[in-house]
Amino acid sequence: MVDKREVERVCEAVAGILREERERRGLAMLTVAERAGVSQQMVSYVERGIRRPTLEMALRIAKAIGVELAEVLVRAEKLSGGR
Repeated sequence: MVDKREVERVCEAVAGILREERERRGLAMLTVAERAGVSQQMVSYVERGIRRPTLEMALRIAKAIGVELAEVLVRAEKLSGGR
């Protein structure tokens, strides 16, 4: 059975990693939004953990930033105390 708290921690970690990677690359939210084909507000919501992105949206945002979503997920699991 999936632990709901663990899922929440991983989701929060993914949001933080996406924000960190965007900032590290010096990308504006608007730039990422345009590259991903979503609104700047959506990027902001995802980064702040207000919205959980669909898999497709997470892939698009990660690609727009220039990171592999799989890598983000592995990092998020480690940060959240998972595997």
